[in-house]
Amino acid sequence: MRYGTHSLFTREKLVLVLGSLGDTLRYHHSGVGVGMGTDGAAGLHRMAFVSMALLVTRLLQALLPVEKASQVLPESMSAALFLVSLDMPLSLEYPSIHEAVVAYLEQLSSENYSIYKRTAEAVYSIECTCNFLSDVGKEGEQNLLELVELADQAVRGFSYHQHLPLIKEIVRVCSKIWQSAQASPLLQGESQKVLLRMLSHPLLQVRADTYQCCLEIVKECLGIHNVGTPVASFCNGIHFLLHPKVLYEISAFGIQEPNNEVTTAAKAILLYLLQGRLMMPVRTWDQLMESLCPLLPVLQGYADTEDPLGNCILLLSKARPEGGEAMLPGTARLRSVLRLLLVKKPAVRALALKLLACHLTQEEGADRKRPAVDARLLAKAINLFIVKKPIELKLDDRRELVIKPETVEKVYEIFVSDDVDLVLRQSAAEQLAVILQDIKMHAVVKKFCLIDKIIEYLTECVGQDGEVLECLVQPSLVLLRKVLCADPAARSSLAQQSSLLTLLFRVSLIFHEDYAVVTEAGALFCLLLFDEVSRMDMWSSTPPGTPSSPSVFSLPLSMCRRYHLPVHVRGHHAVSPNAIVLPLSVDCLASKPVSDMVRMAWNLSWCHGPENLVKQTNSETGIQEFSETLRLSSEDALALELTHTASGLQGCLRAIAQAATHRDVRAAVTRMRFYFLNDRLSFQGGAGPCSTALKSLAWHTSLNRFLQVLPTCTEDEKLLIDIIHFLSKLLKDQRRNSSVDLLNWLLELLLRPSPNPLLDLLVLTESPAREEADDVRTAVRQQLQKELMALFHTLLLSLVAVMDRKCLELSHVFQTQLALRLLQCLRVTDAPHFYGLPSLERTLRGVAHLSALPGWSAGSPRVEPRRLCAKYLSGLLEVITSFYVERGGNAMSFMGKGVTKSTLLCLLHLSHEMMAQEQSSEWVSLWFLPLGYPSEEHAPVPPGLAWLIPLWVDRDPEVRFTSLGLGSALTTLESGCVALASSCQNISGGLWGTVLNILLDPSECSMARREAAFILQNLLVIPMPSVIIKDYTWQGPCVHDEDSGLALVGKPALQALLYHCRFYEHVNQMVKHCHLGRYTSDPGCFALAATSEGSGLSGLNDSFTFWRASSRLSSQDRDPSSLSTLETMVAPSSGSAGLSPTVPPATSLPEASQDQPVHPGQLEAASPRLPRDSSLSAPLPRQCALVTPPLLSALCSLVDSLLVVTPEDTASALRQARLLELLCRIADASLIETYVQELRAPLPSSPPAEHTQAQVFFLLEYLSVLSRLLQSCLSLEPELMTQDTLLRPLVTNIIRVLTICTEDLLDVELVSAFHQTWTHLFNLLTTLLRKAGAASLPPVTSGLAAHWAAMVDTFCGCVGVSAACPPLCMASLQFLSVLLTEEAKRHLRDKEKTSLCHSPVVASLLDGTQGNQKSLKQLNEAIIQCYEGRPCGDTLRRVAAHALMSLLATSRRAQELALRANLVDHLVGQMKDSSARLSLDTLRPGKAARRKKEEGLVGQLSVTMQLLRNCLYLNADCKEAAREAQLAPVLHALWPWLLMDDSLMQVALQLLCVYTANFPKGCSSLCWPGGSLHMAAAAAAACRGAPGSSLVLCALRLASRAPLENAAVQQALFMLLVNLASSHDCRGIMQKTNFLQNFLSLTLPKGGSRRLSSLAMLWLKLLLSVSRAEDGRQMVLRLDGGLDLLVEMSARRRGAGLPLLVLHNVCFSPTGKPKVLAHEQVISVLAASLESENQYARRIGAAALWALTHSYQKARTTLKNPSIKRRVEEAYSLAKETVSNSEENPQNAYYLKCLENLVQQLTCS
Repeated sequence: MRYGTHSLFTREKLVLVLGSLGDTLRYHHSGVGVGMGTDGAAGLHRMAFVSMALLVTRLLQALLPVEKASQVLPESMSAALFLVSLDMPLSLEYPSIHEAVVAYLEQLSSENYSIYKRTAEAVYSIECTCNFLSDVGKEGEQNLLELVELADQAVRGFSYHQHLPLIKEIVRVCSKIWQSAQASPLLQGESQKVLLRMLSHPLLQVRADTYQCCLEIVKECLGIHNVGTPVASFCNGIHFLLHPKVLYEISAFGIQEPNNEVTTAAKAILLYLLQGRLMMPVRTWDQLMESLCPLLPVLQGYADTEDPLGNCILLLSKARPEGGEAMLPGTARLRSVLRLLLVKKPAVRALALKLLACHLTQEEGADRKRPAVDARLLAKAINLFIVKKPIELKLDDRRELVIKPETVEKVYEIFVSDDVDLVLRQSAAEQLAVILQDIKMHAVVKKFCLIDKIIEYLTECVGQDGEVLECLVQPSLVLLRKVLCADPAARSSLAQQSSLLTLLFRVSLIFHEDYAVVTEAGALFCLLLFDEVSRMDMWSSTPPGTPSSPSVFSLPLSMCRRYHLPVHVRGHHAVSPNAIVLPLSVDCLASKPVSDMVRMAWNLSWCHGPENLVKQTNSETGIQEFSETLRLSSEDALALELTHTASGLQGCLRAIAQAATHRDVRAAVTRMRFYFLNDRLSFQGGAGPCSTALKSLAWHTSLNRFLQVLPTCTEDEKLLIDIIHFLSKLLKDQRRNSSVDLLNWLLELLLRPSPNPLLDLLVLTESPAREEADDVRTAVRQQLQKELMALFHTLLLSLVAVMDRKCLELSHVFQTQLALRLLQCLRVTDAPHFYGLPSLERTLRGVAHLSALPGWSAGSPRVEPRRLCAKYLSGLLEVITSFYVERGGNAMSFMGKGVTKSTLLCLLHLSHEMMAQEQSSEWVSLWFLPLGYPSEEHAPVPPGLAWLIPLWVDRDPEVRFTSLGLGSALTTLESGCVALASSCQNISGGLWGTVLNILLDPSECSMARREAAFILQNLLVIPMPSVIIKDYTWQGPCVHDEDSGLALVGKPALQALLYHCRFYEHVNQMVKHCHLGRYTSDPGCFALAATSEGSGLSGLNDSFTFWRASSRLSSQDRDPSSLSTLETMVAPSSGSAGLSPTVPPATSLPEASQDQPVHPGQLEAASPRLPRDSSLSAPLPRQCALVTPPLLSALCSLVDSLLVVTPEDTASALRQARLLELLCRIADASLIETYVQELRAPLPSSPPAEHTQAQVFFLLEYLSVLSRLLQSCLSLEPELMTQDTLLRPLVTNIIRVLTICTEDLLDVELVSAFHQTWTHLFNLLTTLLRKAGAASLPPVTSGLAAHWAAMVDTFCGCVGVSAACPPLCMASLQFLSVLLTEEAKRHLRDKEKTSLCHSPVVASLLDGTQGNQKSLKQLNEAIIQCYEGRPCGDTLRRVAAHALMSLLATSRRAQELALRANLVDHLVGQMKDSSARLSLDTLRPGKAARRKKEEGLVGQLSVTMQLLRNCLYLNADCKEAAREAQLAPVLHALWPWLLMDDSLMQVALQLLCVYTANFPKGCSSLCWPGGSLHMAAAAAAACRGAPGSSLVLCALRLASRAPLENAAVQQALFMLLVNLASSHDCRGIMQKTNFLQNFLSLTLPKGGSRRLSSLAMLWLKLLLSVSRAEDGRQMVLRLDGGLDLLVEMSARRRGAGLPLLVLHNVCFSPTGKPKVLAHEQVISVLAASLESENQYARRIGAAALWALTHSYQKARTTLKNPSIKRRVEEAYSLAKETVSNSEENPQNAYYLKCLENLVQQLTCS
């Protein structure tokens, strides 16, 4: 019931309840902290808080969507959820709950959620800190990248834990990473970021310690103690500091730090580095200088002649004396000297001027440049760039251009023109300067060489004659400044030109008295000398997301303070760009929930988990290694121990072991049960924390002592109740995955020798009077028995899925022992007049659970199962008669309603047990009772089953369908049918009418109608006659018409009964009103509500849960014999003559609003019920009940049985009612897919998994039964299934069901149900293809194509479970084989009809796309593994072989995969083994046994050769593999057995035909005894033929005996010879053996018959193949009389083309032409063929005559015969007309060419 739907609560009440829950949560949370007395009270508060938090979260998930939380939840709930989100132990133990709480908190309070997120970041940082400390201390190779990532996160947590030793470890790791030259740039970059964040950390102590650690490393590497050590070995440790960004951090911020400790360390680091040149390798020093060059503007701000660091900085700008190498390159040194002119200290500026003077005097061409450098000039220049009014560098950025580009270009031309007056040029320069104030105008000027022109003018001005251009200097400098401000690239380029820098300085000296010029020059120096540090992205560890504008020139704020700058500069980096922002503020961290979470997180991470932390807390021996503020409080320790399930359970067991009173033990056990409650509330898919923890704890020892003794007082019994309740909870929690050790321990405990408290306590030994005297003890004892019974129920359910052998043996013994105890509890025989209803009902529920298990009565050698069952039957029958039958049933009293239900269920289970244990049917008589009312003659009523009939019409639907189920079980035997029919003699309609009435009653519940259908199905199994037969005991239904006196029995009566009650119309309505959703109680449907109400059975609250697992015997499994039949009288009809049914017809049938089943969310409208017999039913009106899939399953089984009994009538009725089409619409695959998805990933709002799983079972069962029905219909009348409206949706639905993935389903029974259904569906598809292939093949192939990948997975899965489920494997393989075969047949048929046939769908799927290769490989491997993995003679192996045959014959890729899997070698090896075994068996005595064994070997050999044949078909690689595997010698060795079996010979010859087709090597391999010349000698001994024989000789000998008796063998033999004739070696053998002489012995039919025999046709095909080669043509020509025979054959009507082709080939022989030409009949036949009506014959004749005349003059002369010449010319004339009028093709063109050449040759000659 979700928020927003109709609910029992108003919104206000819901808010009120949720607010109260929030207050309760907060109360229990505060109760732990306050203490409120003892630790026990605090512990109870904590347990209550955890359970309440879980409950509230699940309640919110069930009632309230997350997005609605802010609209509904009150403030108190928001505050409570905030506390839960910050509870660290709870979040670790129940992560899914924590995630849900955070989701709600995000919607409720953005402030609290922000605090939580920041706290979570802090917790994560703390975890990384501890993990880093743990990993960095491990020995061996370390994952440095992972360490750096942990350190990066750990840096953010210093403000929470302040564990300063971490700093040293991080710095050491950074140093270690940079020591190696092979370190990855990524790793170095990440470690540098960590170091920079530590150097700029917000906490002063972190910064100070970091600088101090860096200083220590520098001292360690560059200290004087390293003088004797190789330089390269100790200086690598400082490489991590030699990066420009690190040095920038130290220079720009470390030295500026207000804290003296940081400043001192930073200065010391730089001083050590600058003074350590002699201690460093050259590479390291060069790296330092390279990194310092861009940093000099920052460092030179600290230049000072009186400070050590300042002096070292000044030394960088000085040249080495005596021509030594300077520290800096020339340009860098010049820039550094000029930069010193802007330093605030005068002494430094004076030193800079001295250095510049030296540079100016040594400059090239200094004597030709102004000014002359002297002391007076330098004295004036000491404050040259110290200006009072700095220049503003900012440019304008206007939206629109004010000045046109053409105007700018004209002004520029004036400025650079030498012909224009200087005043105008000066004015133009000034105008350009104004124009360039707009940054958009720079793009216009950029294409000009403005900078080069300005430099040119300045150079001329500095020259000796430069006074003339002095007027242009000031505007030129302005122009240059503005251009450089807007163009960083030009600025960077000019900054490296020392000549420009010197030029600007000379200009400054010349105009030292001109303030404007000096100011502009100083501004240019600022742009050029501080260019490196003006780019912020260069110095940030993480570049900013939005780059700064290129026109903005800015400097670090620290530099602005250290220099006298002649410009106004924007300052950046007021703080370090590497500084981080801490997640939590000080105020937030001071909050108790936040500080508690942080503290708990630190301790959990420090100890690496709650287990270690709890151990350390309890031991109190841990050494404090961190701050006192992080130490756990007692409340924290208690909360952690109680929340962590394993630790809490360990504490409970410890409390039990140390308990001094019963109360302490009960309190500990109660706490243990709390953990089970928490597991249930946490809604975890697998085993919960409690179950998992108990598997590793020795709780058996703690509880065992309480379970081995009988309780002596009430307190003992109360304690035992709590312990037994705990065991029940444990078993329930582990029901899906029960621990075998737990079950074995419990069974051994229950089966221990006397005393056995747990079993003995089931039977009360005290008198009732004493028990009544002590009400408290009585209540406790009853509660104890309830708990014992619940424990046994749960144990029995847990034992169902156990596979352990020992546990199974113990469970069987326990079941029987429990049965004996429960039999004593019935107390029926001792005191039949007294019953304690609650106790009796509880006992019966226990019996129901026990008897539901098969074999429960056969577990004890001392008690026979029959006797035990008989005792139970006697007691249960007495109970049912006492509480129901003798009291008139529930129609008169509700007393014992629960007893009746449970008793009937026990009886139903008992019937199945007796059926399984008894070998004969005599046990049915034990169920007879002498009940009923005597007649007027007071004759005694014979015993029977009359007591069962009133239960069928009870007011309780559970009683009805259980009793009907009992009747269904009893009628599985013939004696049961007879007895039940006898008991219904006095009922109107008898047994048939009563059961049919129940089945067709729409107001009856679905389960009852289902059982009625089963009873009818059982009755139909017994054969019934069509007429009345005397002394025939079972005649089926019998109807009488009192008006006409007509009576029908057996099948006619059944047909009349079904017709009159409109059976198929009712079935039609049932199908249309079927409800496919899950079943929930509905106030408007009585039957459904009764079915769903709680029955008190702890494991069987839903009746269908039991019926799902109940075993049903199919009609095929029962004995169809019969014993008797009964007549039923029908009341005379009013107003109509004829037959009246035993069931009154319904006055109106419910009309369906649509011809579709009722899907989830739909319910059918109430419809009137059929009238029932008033004497049997209570006058209580009922509404129409739902029709469910189980009922339809039973109806399908019933219709299937009717098809057997009355096939024609049933088929006609199905056709008229269109029932099959309606039935096929029911189980939609999408519905099953939805339910399976719910089982895979259940949602909090999903219904119970048991209900969903049961519905899947029902739908799968329905599909199975429907499949069997449809198979029966196909076998009887395939036309019932060939309608396209039925067939196509059915096939699509079947394939979708077959492709449902079941791999991740955990329930074994559900997977087994899927396998069973798939088996039936595959069988149905196979039957469809076999019986109606033409109609069913297109929808099947199209459905497979749409789901091919999933279907291949299904095939592989089905084949993979061949050991667990052989029928499924067999059914899937049979379907695949039949599918490929039928599709190949259709392809051949289509190919014969038209040449444009499409390729088979499945074949194209197998060989089509590249993506199908993987799936085909899986399928191929699975089938091959199934074939090779099964023993010889196994049925599944044979089925796999046939499937593999079809696959290999269809798919070329399958052949390739088989070749890779060495299938060819394997098959040839099998043939070798078969040959060896056949040879060995001939030497053993025993004809019969040997014959039987040989038959088995022959069958296996046949399958092997067929597999190999298909593998070689049209595949040269496989043929080559077979040749290398010595196929020919193997077949040669098998030849004697092949001669003894025609079918085997046929298969072998087919194999050889495929092997030799278009494979010359294979043909040659048959010519030698060993398959090749190299193996001839070795194989001769192995072959059973004569020495020197070969397969070719064997085949020739066999063909010489033609005609053979077996025509198929003869045809295959000659086809082999046709293939062999293409080989030169084989033709040579034919020639040596004079095999072709046998052709002359052919006898042609005499008389009027003009058709050639099949043998003659085969010979002609062989001669045609032989004559294709020259040596073969010579062989034909050497046959004495061969040409005469060919001429005679060519005169026959049938087959004339073949001899003509042979003659055609012979004409191509150069040496044989004279012989052919000399044979006048041959020439006459060839000439006559030119006038044949057959175009094919005309072509052959023309080609033969042209070949004969080609290069043979004598033939031309001979053929000049006028008759022949005339025929040629006429044929040529006719051909020209025909070919010219028709479309030209190659054959016609060749024919025309032959005739044309013939005419020319005959004319020319």
